[in-house]
Parts: sequence; C-alpha cells; structure tokens
Amino acid sequence: MALFKDVLKNVTKQAGRQLPGRFGQSVKWLAPGLSVKRWLLMSAVGVVLTVLGFAILIRLTPVFYVIQLIQLLLQVVTQYVPGYMRGLLVIGLGLLLVWWGQSRTLGSITEVLMPEGNDELVDRLLTHRRLHRGAKIVAVGGGTGLSTLLRGLKEYSANITAVVTVADDGGSSGRLRREMGGLPPGDIRNCLAALADQEKLITELFQYRFRTGDGLAGHSFGNLFLSAMSEITNGWEEAIATSSQVLAIRGQVLPATLSDVRLWAEFEDGQRIEGESQISAAGGRIVKIGCTPSRPPALPSVLKAIAEADFIILGPGSLYTSVIPNLLVPDIIMAIARRKDIPRIYVCNIMSQPGETTGYRVSDHIKAIDAAAGRRLFDAVLVQKQPPSAAAQHHYSYENSHPVKTDRDELMRLGCRVILANVMEEDPKTHLVRHSSERLARVLVRWYGRVEGLIAPEEAAAVAPVSRGSRSSRLRSQKPTQKLRP
Repeated sequence: MALFKDVLKNVTKQAGRQLPGRFGQSVKWLAPGLSVKRWLLMSAVGVVLTVLGFAILIRLTPVFYVIQLIQLLLQVVTQYVPGYMRGLLVIGLGLLLVWWGQSRTLGSITEVLMPEGNDELVDRLLTHRRLHRGAKIVAVGGGTGLSTLLRGLKEYSANITAVVTVADDGGSSGRLRREMGGLPPGDIRNCLAALADQEKLITELFQYRFRTGDGLAGHSFGNLFLSAMSEITNGWEEAIATSSQVLAIRGQVLPATLSDVRLWAEFEDGQRIEGESQISAAGGRIVKIGCTPSRPPALPSVLKAIAEADFIILGPGSLYTSVIPNLLVPDIIMAIARRKDIPRIYVCNIMSQPGETTGYRVSDHIKAIDAAAGRRLFDAVLVQKQPPSAAAQHHYSYENSHPVKTDRDELMRLGCRVILANVMEEDPKTHLVRHSSERLARVLVRWYGRVEGLIAPEEAAAVAPVSRGSRSSRLRSQKPTQKLRP
C-alpha cells in the first residue's frame, strides 16, 4: 500500500506539471494525502443510497428499472461499438463524468474561497498538507537573524515555534517598553512578519516607521499594533496569539519569558553595563552576561514546544544580545538539555560583531553558549564554508568586523560536530553579508533528514521538504565534520 501511494503521488505530481491547463490540475486531486477523494466517494455513495431509499419509500422498484436501463445501454454498446473498444469507452465516459463533476463542484468552491484566483485550490491543499506534516522545529534567537531563518523554514514546515528574546531596550521597542511597560515588540514583530503568508506586504506594513507626528515619529506600525493588541487582550501571550491568527502565520511566535528582563554584562576591563542597547554599543570584550531578574520564569508554551520538538535550532544572531539572553531563562536550559534524543544545532554568525565578538572563533561562540547555559546544549554547529569576497572583507574591516574562523581542532576537542555549507548571500553593490534564508533552511532541513534517517546521503543533492519521522540513535554516529551543498 505504501509503494502504491508513492507511485500514485509521483504520477500525479508529474501529470500535474506536464498536462495542460484544467485537466493537469484535476489530476492532482488523485494525489494521496489530500483527504478529499474518500469524502467525495462517500458523498457519491450517499447520493445513490438516498435516491434508492426514496424510490423504495414511494413503492417504486428501482433495482428492476436500473437493471433494465443497464441492459438497454449494454445492448446499444454491443450493437454499435466494436468489442475491443467497449471497455475503454465505458471507462472513458465514467472518467469524463467524474472529471466534469469534480471540476464544476471544486471550481464553484474555489471561486468563493479564492476570488483572487492566483493559485488552484488543489495546490493550496497540497501545500497545506505538506507543511502541516513537516517536522516540529523550535528556533531560538532574536533580531534579524531569527527572522531570516524563519523566512526559509516556513517553506518546509508549518510546525515552527520561534522563541524570541525580550531583552531589547533600544529604538521604538525601548520607548514603548518604558512608556507602556510590558515586552519590547520589535523582535516579535519581525518574526511574525517573516512567518506570515503575505510576507512582503506584512513586512512593509509592520516595518513602516512614522516620520512625523508628536510622539509617533520613529515608531514602527508593527510595534504600535502589537502594543495595542496587548492592551485590548489579556496580556502579551494572547496578543501575540491573536496577531498570529490575524496575519495567518505558519507556526507560532513565543517570548522566552513574560518577565521584564534587563540585560547586564561585565567586561574585560571590569566595567559593568546594563541594557541591551548599551551593551552592544560598549565595544569591549564581554566576560560575563546575566539579567535582572536573575531567574525569569519561562513561558509554559515554550517548554511544551521544546518537549514536543523534533529539531531545535539556536541562532543566528548577535551572540550576547540576541542568542544568549534566551538561555538566561533556567527553565529553557533544562528543557533543551532533556532533549538529547533529537538534533540540536547552533547556527554561527558569518562575521564577527564589533566589540561584542571581536576576534571570536567558532569555538569561542560555543564556549560562550556553554558558559551561559552551564552545560553543553548544542553538539553541532553550522558554519559558512566559503569566506566572503575580498571586497566584502575590506568593507567590514573599517568596522573592525572579520569573518568568524572555523577552528576545527578545538571544536573536535570540545566534542562539537561541524557542518560546513555555503549559506551566505552577499550584496554585490554594498558588499553586505547575510545568511540566505533559502540556503540556510535547505541545509538545516537536509542535515535534519540525514540525522533522522529520512534522507539517504546519495539523495541529499535533491532535498524536498522533510516530514516528521521517528527519532534515531544515529545522532551520535555522524562524522565530526560534514560538508553539505546548499
């Protein structure tokens, strides 16, 4: 049965691509997993039984008349149609009636549900089914790095939980936090926009900043929207959940904690600075980082998502101000530590951040995370394989920023598996270097598939979105260093 489903799935996929127009789209309805065919068949059987029962109720003899009608039709067919054509003719007539009925019925439904007509309903259903069978992924971080990752992951799974830091105290978020209290909405806003179906429009709307207005200037619409939602609902957790429904996002966005967290950092020169924005601007080497209150409680929904996760990803993002703040919540550390049975990976930054990680190698990132968590949580790290261009490195050198070096020997000594892949995109004009959403997500999903045994190594060059599968002890049997093509 499984083999039959695979064959039918491949046939319908190829037919949907190669057959023209409406007929090609109609063939897609035969694809397994849509949960449509069985109900259409059940409806057809129900109609037949209803008509039969009604005929019996009014004392007709429907079976006799049906047999007579069939006999008459068979006589006509045998009289005028050659023997070798009879079966094919009946099959063709049946398929034509099925196709016509299905097209008209579903066309009417599509016209109501999708008046814009950009996609076929069957394509939407196929995508919906595929995404909701995807792996349960928990992505932990903050800033633009996490939203970049989510933008790619949402093409492979709708079972995504983004755990977002709430330590931001600068810009519009900081102003709203000081004036209204509650959580800083900036990172939450970015993640909601990244996971939205209409991402381009929502991102433009949420990122729009008012240029004029007494008290409005500098604020982004998304921050004001979330702050208003927190006022008219029962707090930030419900506000984010309601906003997620309004924006039709794939997955969920959760703050690491609902506490009013304020970061502090101790630097190599002995000074102690409070506030996420002040720490980023200080420019010194950080030796210790913490928060006030010292042990903020985790959101229960976050712990539940981690407990049910198939795959946990940390980063990318600013190490001390976006990534590690999530690990200052003890409950999150304990929850991740319990999940030794699933893949857990840290996505390392491509370039060092001036002041915050100047001179850091990949192993220094791992050591900083281990020190903050008090234990090893992530035993694999994804590193950019090829360095940025000479022009990009020259551009970043003016900011005292350099590529993060991969020191394999030290990483192997730490027992950390290294995943090498090209996940970078570089702007040819500005020479800005960023993670590519598409490449990063594809490599992470491919690695997850290998570890879980869902994708064979020889099939890795043509990776499709991965479905959730059983866990495997192969986690610890992978080679220390792997190279994956994006």
